[in-house]
Amino acid sequence: QVHVMESGGGAVHPGGSLRLSCQSSGSISGINTWNWYRQAPGRERELVASINTRGRINYADSVKGRFTISRDNAKNTVYLQMGRLQPEDAAVYICNAQQIGAVESYRSYWGQGTQVTVSS
Repeated sequence: QVHVMESGGGAVHPGGSLRLSCQSSGSISGINTWNWYRQAPGRERELVASINTRGRINYADSVKGRFTISRDNAKNTVYLQMGRLQPEDAAVYICNAQQIGAVESYRSYWGQGTQVTVSS
């Protein structure tokens, strides 16, 4: 079992910044992909950014140039640095840790999420 815990959410003004953290613990050997999703009321869950152990990084078009995902192996933590935040970025941000490879070894774990509020 893998425990995934997010932190770092909060309230900021438009144009502000936040850094979210996602720490994984437990049976994390083999976990090779981490994703940040966000869920806003009335909207579908959106994949915001992802990173894997090979260094491959992807971003949603809506956050390119404003958000940066990174990983600290020693701390088993993935970060999402968010800049130039806008009201449309407000959502619950949820971390997902996956083991992707052979079908029989696939695993996926979700955190509870952390709230990001952007308002003036």
